[in-house]
Amino acid sequence: MKLGLIVEGHGEVAAAPILVRRLTQWLAPGLHPEVLLPHRIPRGQLVKEDELNRAIELTARKVGNEGRILVLLDADKDLPCVLGPRLLTWARSKRPDRLISVVVAKCEYEAWFLAAAESLSGHRGLPSTLRAPSDPERIRDAKGWLGNHLPSGYSETIDQPKLTSVFDLEAARRADSFDKLVRDMGTLLGVPVPPRS
Repeated sequence: MKLGLIVEGHGEVAAAPILVRRLTQWLAPGLHPEVLLPHRIPRGQLVKEDELNRAIELTARKVGNEGRILVLLDADKDLPCVLGPRLLTWARSKRPDRLISVVVAKCEYEAWFLAAAESLSGHRGLPSTLRAPSDPERIRDAKGWLGNHLPSGYSETIDQPKLTSVFDLEAARRADSFDKLVRDMGTLLGVPVPPRS
């Protein structure tokens, strides 16, 4: 099975495959899908039907008949519950023959790090006293929050993949959009997902 990724950010090009492999190892350790190098499209284009459809078509060809596709992007100021279903409708109407998922991080991918902040204590120079904010998905600038706690600030291309490799997946499910990613990964992999604790 091949799993194709469509992402918007430079950091996700390296981080998304790490995240998908970690989730697969957690949810379905016996499965070993081939995770393809992500197809990156700037967000302004990714949220346009024609551009998304082009990316879906290209990725569908790469993953083949049994492949799956995951589209991953930040909500920014959009509502994930509106943006995600709209993009999913476009994607599925373009390629109804492929299993496709769209996950929209509220507000940013980095909010998932904030939800599991305790597990990042001491990594990349983060303080050992790091604690998750009470509502991590309400913070509009999760990158800035991390940058304020990192000695050299936050670099999406350097820090995002490294933090992705160590943050606690179960703790991150406190963020509703990450929990959706976990559930969608279960669907893409065809395995049950444990309930959120």
